[in-house]
Amino acid sequence: MLRRRGTFLKQSKLSLAAGYGALVFISGMFIIPFVWLIRSSLMNLSQIFTMPPEWIPAPFQWSNFQRALTALPFDTFFKNTLIIVVTVLAGTVITSTIGAFGFSRIQWKGRDTVFAILMTSMMLPAAVTMIPSFLGWQALGFYDTLYPLIIPAYFGGGIFNIFLLRQFYLTIPRDFDEAAFVDGASYWQIYTRIIFPLSRSAVIVVALFSFLASWNDFMGPLIYLKSDSLFTLALGLQMFQGSYTAQWDLLMAASATVVLPCVIVFLAGQRYFLEGITLTGLKG
Repeated sequence: MLRRRGTFLKQSKLSLAAGYGALVFISGMFIIPFVWLIRSSLMNLSQIFTMPPEWIPAPFQWSNFQRALTALPFDTFFKNTLIIVVTVLAGTVITSTIGAFGFSRIQWKGRDTVFAILMTSMMLPAAVTMIPSFLGWQALGFYDTLYPLIIPAYFGGGIFNIFLLRQFYLTIPRDFDEAAFVDGASYWQIYTRIIFPLSRSAVIVVALFSFLASWNDFMGPLIYLKSDSLFTLALGLQMFQGSYTAQWDLLMAASATVVLPCVIVFLAGQRYFLEGITLTGLKG
């Protein structure tokens, strides 16, 4: 009996060690590129590709950041990116929560059928709708403007956001709705006073996804923007790459600066993010 117990404990420790080892390996796959970005941003061009690689810069080239931020009009790029992110964030949160409320708390004919049709749109690759979308915005006269990057957010910001919030709304007991109806509340009052306040974690998840997607969006600005004065940060980074060469030290410094807000936002909201993906079932 004691031998079996000892064997079981040994197997449990081995399984636990294997699990932690796998987590360390997977974490390293994500952390190493970020560490490489930071160390490269603090090196001169000749040190970046030294073999074997040097992980600690000697000396630290802090001037790379100043040179990178002054080489291009990053203040203009930052302003354009901030305009897009703020407006997209507001539109996505407002319309996706209202859409999810309609698909989860209000009974109407054909609701589930319409939702199923919308869900099928998630299966379409982005490349399939890229050209039709471009032709549509061009016909409306919105080419080389920020509107094609902002307006879609005011139609739910993507069916995935509505789906995510709907999954959370379905977990909220309907007793709240019935009690509110007894007190004479309307659907709008139920949404604003009950459902929306209770869905803070799920809304933060959607907001984080929306922020990261808008801040890092490269393909959208590349397709719809032509004037340098409208470029975003993601698109502006491409200017460090020429036809035959690239200013890797400045590119790494600028990239580290651009990615910093994403890291700060995620660290600030990670508690709500982890809580949200658990409650919405996003983890699977």
